[in-house]
Amino acid sequence: MSSIYRSEEGKSSILEEYEAYVEQLGEGFTREYVETRFGQTHVLLTGPEDGKPLFILQGGNCVNPMTLSWFSSLFKDYRIIAPDTIGHPGYSEETRISARFDSLALWISDLLDHYKIEKSAFIGPSFGGGIILRLATYIPDRIACSVLVAPAGLAVGSKIKMAQDIVLPLVTYKMTSSPTSLQKIADIMSCSCMKEIDKNIIGKIFKYVSLEQDMPKLTEQDELVNYTSPTLLLVGEKDVFFPADKVIERAQKIIPNVKAIKYDTGHFPSQDVLKQMNQEIQQFLQKNY
Repeated sequence: MSSIYRSEEGKSSILEEYEAYVEQLGEGFTREYVETRFGQTHVLLTGPEDGKPLFILQGGNCVNPMTLSWFSSLFKDYRIIAPDTIGHPGYSEETRISARFDSLALWISDLLDHYKIEKSAFIGPSFGGGIILRLATYIPDRIACSVLVAPAGLAVGSKIKMAQDIVLPLVTYKMTSSPTSLQKIADIMSCSCMKEIDKNIIGKIFKYVSLEQDMPKLTEQDELVNYTSPTLLLVGEKDVFFPADKVIERAQKIIPNVKAIKYDTGHFPSQDVLKQMNQEIQQFLQKNY
């Protein structure tokens, strides 16, 4: 099996960051490995064991506890099930599976079956939102309701702007390890508010991981004809990858039951915006779940 990591040292360094982040999340977390048809999946669990299940799917090219931390206000009310996405940095199987067809939906279905959950609420930032859209396409009856946060799979930003703001400084960073280049990427992704620990982690992932290039496909209207679950869409006006207006316009055309809210933020939300998002999510779940 080929590794997603460029070196064992790089892998160890990233997993050390993973563990440091889990410690920051506080007590009450357990973890386990679940066998799926695509290989072992490492899962973080927290919240009341008798609480309603809430799957939180990680963003792409980061580590699970980083984006999981965005939704910490939900930990006390729901049984959180947070898998490390297969083929991404973390402890799950490193073999990558296609994000374009039904593989990711089947992977989630295997996890639901393992936990004997017929249907669940889902939250997915970025790549995780794209996974939810794949599940909504192929197995929509497993979704009770969903929250898409700056999701992949609906619309994308300007390729020219992404090349200028992300790709060029990324190439420079990979060649020189320039802190200035990494800071530029972090500032563009977060409107200059990225936490230091997050910047350090993405820097290590840029250096030590063969980045996932296969993003979830742009969802077609006819793919969601059987998906009617309540959906909350939270997006940033300054998101270089998935800009709010384009994403909302597309979502309102193809998702039957969607409520959209946009914020003055980038792909990585500021702490103030995360508080607002969490309030909206709590109200949404209380109403629809």
